[in-house]
Amino acid sequence: MPERNQAALDFLLTRRSRPPKTLTAPGPSRDEMEVILTAAARVPDHGKLEPWRFIVLDGAALDRLAGLARTRGAALGKDEADIAKAAKQFEDGVICVAVVESPKESPKIPVIEQTYSAGAVCLGLVNAALASGWGAGWLTGWHAFDRPFLEEGLGLAPQESLAGLVYVGTETAAPPERPRPDLAKVVTWQSE
Repeated sequence: MPERNQAALDFLLTRRSRPPKTLTAPGPSRDEMEVILTAAARVPDHGKLEPWRFIVLDGAALDRLAGLARTRGAALGKDEADIAKAAKQFEDGVICVAVVESPKESPKIPVIEQTYSAGAVCLGLVNAALASGWGAGWLTGWHAFDRPFLEEGLGLAPQESLAGLVYVGTETAAPPERPRPDLAKVVTWQSE
């Protein structure tokens, strides 16, 4: 049995995503982001397919995506509040990592397992950023499912989708604790 890592367990028992709107500059350097991305990539990946990839966005790229969110929102007939909320994610972002689900053909590994791996990457990315001392939060929104936005804005191929947008930056306020699941309601024990 591996040795107990109490510090890691304490971190996991108290981890709390930071709302991206509460993050500010500075953000991690490229070298710091590479450590965070390396940690995030250490997820369950049945078949070693790496059915995901990262697009690291900052500066002008975030400004471009904010503008595209406004254009696409208007084209889709979204109300002004929805458009503004989507654009603000990018306008307020310091560093944003688009986690792209990029499924691979496999006779053994179903696509759903590849989807789960991409979701695990998003959580791993948030946790790695938090463990590195940064604030981080995972968002989506209507734009995360709009094919023209994904293809024009992020260059996604037709078979790819967006698992999430993970924002990383300096925390400006500690988030309040929130209710956690009641294990008695979500756990069933079976011994036979």
